[in-house]
Amino acid sequence: MKIAVVGGGSTYTPELAEGFGANAVALGIDEVALVDPAADKLEVIGPLVRRIMRRHGSGAKVEWTTDLDRGVEGAAIVLLQLRVGGQRARIEDEAFPLECGCVGQETTGAGGLAKALRTIPVALGIADRVRELAAPGAWIVDFTNPVGMVTRALLDAGHRAIGLCNVAIGFQRRFAGLLGRAPEDVVLDHVGLNHLTWETGVRVDGRDVLPGLLDEHRDEIADEVDLPAAVFADGRVPSYYLHYFYAHDTEVERLRTAPSRGREVARIEAELWKIYEDDTLDRKPDLLSQRGGAYYSEAAVALMRSLLTRDGGVHAVNVRNRGFLPYLPDEAVIEVSARVGADIAPVDAAPLGPRQRGLVAAVAAYEELGVQAAVRGGERRVYEALLAHPLVGQHDLAEGLTARLIATGRDHLPWA
Repeated sequence: MKIAVVGGGSTYTPELAEGFGANAVALGIDEVALVDPAADKLEVIGPLVRRIMRRHGSGAKVEWTTDLDRGVEGAAIVLLQLRVGGQRARIEDEAFPLECGCVGQETTGAGGLAKALRTIPVALGIADRVRELAAPGAWIVDFTNPVGMVTRALLDAGHRAIGLCNVAIGFQRRFAGLLGRAPEDVVLDHVGLNHLTWETGVRVDGRDVLPGLLDEHRDEIADEVDLPAAVFADGRVPSYYLHYFYAHDTEVERLRTAPSRGREVARIEAELWKIYEDDTLDRKPDLLSQRGGAYYSEAAVALMRSLLTRDGGVHAVNVRNRGFLPYLPDEAVIEVSARVGADIAPVDAAPLGPRQRGLVAAVAAYEELGVQAAVRGGERRVYEALLAHPLVGQHDLAEGLTARLIATGRDHLPWA
């Protein structure tokens, strides 16, 4: 079986290689193709991925190419991990909203829309080639942020796609450690939208243990998601990304003077490239953990196994709503724990409360409009999406951010 990684020249790819190598025999992986327009990066990452796979005892063929068609041809699964515009674009996404008093973050608010506008057209073009050239029934697994919006655009275009984020697996590992249980013993009620999720239940042996976890570890968990413990009073644990909503103004002030995450990642990546140039390296370096994306390889491999074998495993994924959250349209893309078998269906979960439901509905409306803006283009559609976003929501802000977004992203917007 062939796996293709589009965006394979990323510094993050060795994390995936560890998961592929450790599970190559079990999954039947006999070929991995890395696709990236940056040939110089592939010449470093490709041999490293091959060495990592070999260390795990895998004899799978590892190839790398700048030719998308060659890379995806015959693939059973195509992983998307794109960053159109590179870290420079991310740094711009994080900076310009702050000038308007809005949070600067690459997936939340105006920064996330900027990323979606330049990313979705590229992802759709790649998906068209996958549909044409990959193996029959091939899956597209989307890691590319903003995952919910990119996945919705792929599904709207009729592609066989599913989105994956690492927030849930991070919580699963953390809760398992607190409980003294193996991660596979812990099943989350993970509900919401990508980067707008809550854990509404934590199930061990069929029993919800979240109330006890909060009784014993509420302050500790609150510190980890950078939110006051009072936010958890309703018994639901928000992801870290809710910090940008519940502490928006504080975060804006902090980000105006603090080094941006994009600049920090750029610094880490510069160090990683130096490490990767060691042609004896055959494992991911410890520094990679600071790059972000913890547990992604584990989440990806587990999801791939279920997609290929239809084993009914439960994974936190981005899928169509189809009535699961009754306050959202069926065609919305939600992020939930779902059983992946012959069909993919959300598992029963403790529901969100009215406070969460209102925010989810508002952000889902913004995402719908944002996808329309990315696919169809137009300054007015960008403005409508920003006006709908609860972190913008004012005419003057939406108008100013629209102008800045188009000006900074003009090189990557086909309609601008």
